[in-house]
Amino acid sequence: MIELLRTFLSIVDRGGVTPAASALHMSQAAASQQIKRLEDQLECRLFERQGRKLELAPAGERLEAQARRLVAQSEELLASMRTAAFEG
Repeated sequence: MIELLRTFLSIVDRGGVTPAASALHMSQAAASQQIKRLEDQLECRLFERQGRKLELAPAGERLEAQARRLVAQSEELLASMRTAAFEG
């Protein structure tokens, strides 16, 4: 789920699926599929299209802050586990 949240946040930060996919080194279709999977898991729409622009849906707005915290905690966990234990 963390990877799905990373994709979600990248889309939010970059304003669209295509620039987010490029930044994440994946295809636009793969990024779109990840958002679809996340929406299916959460049983709600996260984005709405306003013409050619992608906007956060109310559920996406609620998810954003929590997703940022979870991704940050995940990164902290990985960093702490990769750091050599202090011995001495």
